[in-house]
Amino acid sequence: MENQTVAQKLEALVKLQKIDSDLDAIIKLRGDLPDEVQDLEDEIEGYKTRQERFKGELIELEQSIVSSKEAMKVAHVLITKYKEQQMNVRNNREYDALSKEIELQELEIQICEKKIRESGDLIEKKNVEIGLIGTQIEERSIDLTTKKSELQELMAESEEDEQKLLKDREKATKKIEEKLLKYYEKLRANLSNGLAVVTVKRGAAEGCNIVIPPQKIAEIKEKKKIVIDEHSGRILADVEVEVIEEEKKPKRTSRARKTK
Repeated sequence: MENQTVAQKLEALVKLQKIDSDLDAIIKLRGDLPDEVQDLEDEIEGYKTRQERFKGELIELEQSIVSSKEAMKVAHVLITKYKEQQMNVRNNREYDALSKEIELQELEIQICEKKIRESGDLIEKKNVEIGLIGTQIEERSIDLTTKKSELQELMAESEEDEQKLLKDREKATKKIEEKLLKYYEKLRANLSNGLAVVTVKRGAAEGCNIVIPPQKIAEIKEKKKIVIDEHSGRILADVEVEVIEEEKKPKRTSRARKTK
Protein backbone atom coordinates (compact mmCIF):
# COMPACT_ATOMS: atom_id res chain seq x y z
CA MET A 1 0.00 0.00 0.00
CA GLU A 2 2.93 2.35 0.67
CA ASN A 3 3.96 2.21 -3.02
CA GLN A 4 0.44 2.75 -4.34
CA THR A 5 -0.05 5.49 -6.87
CA VAL A 6 -2.89 7.98 -6.41
CA ALA A 7 -4.74 6.29 -9.27
CA GLN A 8 -4.50 2.92 -7.49
CA LYS A 9 -5.70 4.46 -4.22
CA LEU A 10 -8.68 5.99 -5.98
CA GLU A 11 -9.43 2.72 -7.74
CA ALA A 12 -9.46 0.90 -4.38
CA LEU A 13 -11.77 3.56 -2.89
CA VAL A 14 -14.15 3.37 -5.85
CA LYS A 15 -14.31 -0.41 -5.47
CA LEU A 16 -15.03 -0.13 -1.74
CA GLN A 17 -17.72 2.50 -2.39
CA LYS A 18 -19.38 0.17 -4.93
CA ILE A 19 -19.43 -2.68 -2.41
CA ASP A 20 -20.83 -0.43 0.33
CA SER A 21 -23.49 0.97 -2.00
CA ASP A 22 -24.59 -2.59 -2.85
CA LEU A 23 -24.75 -3.40 0.87
CA ASP A 24 -26.77 -0.22 1.47
CA ALA A 25 -29.23 -1.30 -1.23
CA ILE A 26 -29.72 -4.67 0.49
CA ILE A 27 -30.27 -3.02 3.87
CA LYS A 28 -32.66 -0.49 2.31
CA LEU A 29 -34.87 -3.34 1.08
CA ARG A 30 -35.50 -4.27 4.71
CA GLY A 31 -37.10 -0.88 5.25
CA ASP A 32 -37.90 0.09 8.83
CA LEU A 33 -38.12 -3.52 10.05
CA PRO A 34 -34.70 -3.57 11.81
CA ASP A 35 -35.56 -0.35 13.68
CA GLU A 36 -39.05 -1.63 14.52
CA VAL A 37 -37.58 -4.87 15.92
CA GLN A 38 -35.04 -2.90 17.98
CA ASP A 39 -37.74 -0.53 19.28
CA LEU A 40 -39.95 -3.46 20.34
CA GLU A 41 -37.03 -5.18 22.07
CA ASP A 42 -36.20 -1.97 23.95
CA GLU A 43 -39.87 -1.45 24.87
CA ILE A 44 -40.23 -5.01 26.20
CA GLU A 45 -36.99 -4.66 28.15
CA GLY A 46 -38.33 -1.44 29.67
CA TYR A 47 -41.56 -3.15 30.71
CA LYS A 48 -39.61 -6.03 32.27
CA THR A 49 -37.39 -3.63 34.21
CA ARG A 50 -40.47 -1.80 35.51
CA GLN A 51 -42.14 -5.08 36.41
CA GLU A 52 -39.10 -6.23 38.36
CA ARG A 53 -38.99 -2.91 40.21
CA PHE A 54 -42.64 -3.30 41.22
CA LYS A 55 -41.98 -6.85 42.39
CA GLY A 56 -39.13 -5.55 44.54
CA GLU A 57 -41.46 -2.93 46.00
CA LEU A 58 -44.02 -5.69 46.74
CA ILE A 59 -41.42 -7.58 48.76
CA GLU A 60 -40.62 -4.43 50.74
CA LEU A 61 -44.33 -3.78 51.43
CA GLU A 62 -44.86 -7.36 52.58
CA GLN A 63 -41.84 -7.09 54.87
CA SER A 64 -43.28 -3.82 56.21
CA ILE A 65 -46.54 -5.61 57.07
CA VAL A 66 -44.63 -8.38 58.84
CA SER A 67 -42.62 -5.78 60.81
CA SER A 68 -45.80 -3.90 61.76
CA LYS A 69 -47.47 -7.09 62.97
CA GLU A 70 -44.40 -7.94 65.06
CA ALA A 71 -44.45 -4.43 66.54
CA MET A 72 -48.15 -4.88 67.39
CA LYS A 73 -47.43 -8.14 69.20
CA VAL A 74 -44.74 -6.44 71.25
CA ALA A 75 -47.12 -3.57 72.04
CA HIS A 76 -49.85 -5.98 73.22
CA VAL A 77 -47.36 -7.79 75.46
CA LEU A 78 -46.23 -4.48 76.98
CA ILE A 79 -49.83 -3.33 77.55
CA THR A 80 -50.57 -6.55 79.41
CA LYS A 81 -47.39 -6.13 81.42
CA TYR A 82 -48.14 -2.48 82.32
CA LYS A 83 -51.72 -3.33 83.34
CA GLU A 84 -50.44 -6.05 85.66
CA GLN A 85 -47.96 -3.58 87.17
CA GLN A 86 -50.78 -1.10 87.77
CA MET A 87 -52.33 -3.63 90.17
CA ASN A 88 -49.27 -3.36 92.41
CA VAL A 89 -48.46 0.35 92.35
CA ARG A 90 -47.82 2.22 95.58
CA ASN A 91 -49.07 5.66 94.51
CA ASN A 92 -50.95 7.59 91.85
CA ARG A 93 -47.75 8.84 90.27
CA GLU A 94 -46.64 5.29 89.35
CA TYR A 95 -50.17 4.47 88.17
CA ASP A 96 -50.29 7.54 85.90
CA ALA A 97 -46.85 6.75 84.51
CA LEU A 98 -47.96 3.21 83.60
CA SER A 99 -51.18 4.58 82.12
CA LYS A 100 -49.08 6.85 79.90
CA GLU A 101 -47.02 3.88 78.71
CA ILE A 102 -50.20 1.95 77.94
CA GLU A 103 -51.50 4.88 75.87
CA LEU A 104 -48.23 5.04 73.95
CA GLN A 105 -48.42 1.33 73.12
CA GLU A 106 -52.06 1.63 72.08
CA LEU A 107 -51.03 4.52 69.78
CA GLU A 108 -48.24 2.33 68.40
CA ILE A 109 -50.83 -0.37 67.62
CA GLN A 110 -53.01 2.17 65.81
CA ILE A 111 -50.00 3.38 63.76
CA CYS A 112 -49.10 -0.22 62.88
CA GLU A 113 -52.68 -0.98 61.85
CA LYS A 114 -52.67 2.10 59.60
CA LYS A 115 -49.35 1.05 58.03
CA ILE A 116 -50.72 -2.44 57.41
CA ARG A 117 -53.85 -1.06 55.70
CA GLU A 118 -51.81 1.34 53.57
CA SER A 119 -49.32 -1.36 52.62
CA GLY A 120 -52.21 -3.69 51.77
CA ASP A 121 -53.75 -1.07 49.46
CA LEU A 122 -50.39 -0.47 47.79
CA ILE A 123 -49.84 -4.20 47.34
CA GLU A 124 -53.21 -4.48 45.64
CA LYS A 125 -52.37 -1.60 43.28
CA LYS A 126 -48.91 -2.95 42.54
CA ASN A 127 -50.35 -6.37 41.70
CA VAL A 128 -52.79 -4.74 39.26
CA GLU A 129 -49.95 -2.77 37.64
CA ILE A 130 -47.77 -5.88 37.42
CA GLY A 131 -50.66 -7.70 35.73
CA LEU A 132 -51.15 -4.88 33.21
CA ILE A 133 -47.44 -4.79 32.45
CA GLY A 134 -47.49 -8.57 31.96
CA THR A 135 -50.29 -8.15 29.40
CA GLN A 136 -48.30 -5.43 27.60
CA ILE A 137 -45.24 -7.67 27.51
CA GLU A 138 -47.29 -10.51 26.00
CA GLU A 139 -48.80 -8.24 23.34
CA ARG A 140 -45.46 -6.67 22.40
CA SER A 141 -43.79 -10.08 22.36
CA ILE A 142 -46.34 -11.29 19.78
CA ASP A 143 -45.61 -8.20 17.65
CA LEU A 144 -41.87 -8.76 18.07
CA THR A 145 -42.11 -12.39 16.96
CA THR A 146 -44.04 -11.34 13.84
CA LYS A 147 -41.59 -8.55 12.98
CA LYS A 148 -38.58 -10.80 13.59
CA SER A 149 -40.07 -13.46 11.32
CA GLU A 150 -40.60 -10.89 8.53
CA LEU A 151 -37.06 -9.58 8.96
CA GLN A 152 -35.54 -13.07 8.94
CA GLU A 153 -37.37 -13.86 5.69
CA LEU A 154 -35.99 -10.71 4.06
CA MET A 155 -32.50 -11.39 5.39
CA ALA A 156 -32.62 -14.99 4.16
CA GLU A 157 -33.39 -13.81 0.64
CA SER A 158 -30.27 -11.65 0.49
CA GLU A 159 -28.03 -13.53 2.94
CA GLU A 160 -25.84 -15.13 0.28
CA ASP A 161 -25.27 -11.84 -1.57
CA GLU A 162 -24.69 -9.98 1.69
CA GLN A 163 -22.11 -12.48 2.94
CA LYS A 164 -20.23 -12.32 -0.37
CA LEU A 165 -20.23 -8.52 -0.28
CA LEU A 166 -18.97 -8.51 3.32
CA LYS A 167 -16.08 -10.80 2.35
CA ASP A 168 -15.31 -8.60 -0.65
CA ARG A 169 -15.43 -5.55 1.60
CA GLU A 170 -12.95 -7.10 4.04
CA LYS A 171 -10.52 -7.71 1.16
CA ALA A 172 -11.09 -4.23 -0.27
CA THR A 173 -10.39 -2.42 3.01
CA LYS A 174 -6.99 -4.14 3.29
CA LYS A 175 -5.92 -2.38 0.09
CA ILE A 176 -6.58 1.09 1.52
CA GLU A 177 -4.23 2.88 3.90
CA GLU A 178 -5.57 3.30 7.44
CA LYS A 179 -5.75 7.10 7.46
CA LEU A 180 -7.65 7.23 4.17
CA LEU A 181 -9.97 4.42 5.25
CA LYS A 182 -10.82 6.23 8.50
CA TYR A 183 -11.65 9.38 6.56
CA TYR A 184 -13.85 7.38 4.19
CA GLU A 185 -15.69 5.60 7.04
CA LYS A 186 -16.29 8.84 8.96
CA LEU A 187 -17.49 10.60 5.81
CA ARG A 188 -19.90 7.80 4.94
CA ALA A 189 -21.36 7.86 8.45
CA ASN A 190 -22.10 11.59 8.14
CA LEU A 191 -23.69 11.42 4.66
CA SER A 192 -27.35 10.54 4.27
CA ASN A 193 -26.82 8.63 1.01
CA GLY A 194 -23.49 7.05 2.01
CA LEU A 195 -21.71 8.26 -1.15
CA ALA A 196 -18.24 9.23 0.02
CA VAL A 197 -16.38 8.52 -3.25
CA VAL A 198 -18.05 9.99 -6.32
CA THR A 199 -17.59 10.79 -9.99
CA VAL A 200 -18.01 14.21 -11.53
CA LYS A 201 -20.82 14.02 -14.07
CA ARG A 202 -21.71 16.90 -16.37
CA GLY A 203 -19.55 19.21 -14.29
CA ALA A 204 -21.17 18.38 -10.92
CA ALA A 205 -20.23 16.01 -8.09
CA GLU A 206 -22.38 12.88 -7.97
CA GLY A 207 -24.51 12.56 -4.86
CA CYS A 208 -24.72 16.28 -4.10
CA ASN A 209 -24.84 17.90 -7.59
CA ILE A 210 -22.43 20.65 -6.55
CA VAL A 211 -20.74 22.23 -9.59
CA ILE A 212 -16.99 21.59 -9.71
CA PRO A 213 -14.71 24.32 -11.15
CA PRO A 214 -12.88 23.43 -14.41
CA GLN A 215 -9.46 23.75 -12.74
CA LYS A 216 -10.40 21.15 -10.13
CA ILE A 217 -11.86 18.87 -12.81
CA ALA A 218 -8.49 18.98 -14.55
CA GLU A 219 -6.78 17.96 -11.28
CA ILE A 220 -9.19 15.03 -10.88
CA LYS A 221 -8.43 13.83 -14.40
CA GLU A 222 -4.68 13.99 -13.78
CA LYS A 223 -5.00 11.74 -10.68
CA LYS A 224 -1.81 13.08 -9.19
CA LYS A 225 -3.47 13.83 -5.87
CA ILE A 226 -6.69 12.97 -4.06
CA VAL A 227 -9.15 15.79 -4.66
CA ILE A 228 -11.77 16.58 -1.99
CA ASP A 229 -14.97 18.52 -2.64
CA GLU A 230 -14.70 21.52 -0.33
CA HIS A 231 -18.46 21.69 0.20
CA SER A 232 -19.41 18.09 1.03
CA GLY A 233 -16.00 16.57 1.84
CA ARG A 234 -16.57 13.83 -0.75
CA ILE A 235 -13.61 12.26 -2.52
CA LEU A 236 -13.78 13.14 -6.22
CA ALA A 237 -12.39 10.00 -7.83
CA ASP A 238 -13.04 10.47 -11.53
CA VAL A 239 -14.66 12.56 -14.25
CA GLU A 240 -17.22 11.01 -16.54
CA VAL A 241 -16.27 11.44 -20.17
CA GLU A 242 -19.02 13.13 -22.08
CA VAL A 243 -19.57 11.64 -25.49
CA ILE A 244 -20.59 14.36 -27.94
CA GLU A 245 -22.06 13.06 -31.19
CA GLU A 246 -21.20 15.06 -34.27
CA GLU A 247 -24.20 16.49 -35.98
CA LYS A 248 -24.82 14.79 -39.26
CA LYS A 249 -24.44 17.09 -42.20
CA PRO A 250 -27.73 17.61 -44.05
CA LYS A 251 -27.92 15.81 -47.35
CA ARG A 252 -28.16 17.90 -50.43
CA THR A 253 -31.55 17.68 -52.07
CA SER A 254 -31.93 16.50 -55.61
CA ARG A 255 -33.13 19.98 -56.52
CA ALA A 256 -29.88 21.48 -55.19
CA ARG A 257 -27.87 19.02 -57.28
CA LYS A 258 -29.81 19.90 -60.37
CA THR A 259 -29.28 23.62 -59.74
CA LYS A 260 -25.58 22.99 -59.42
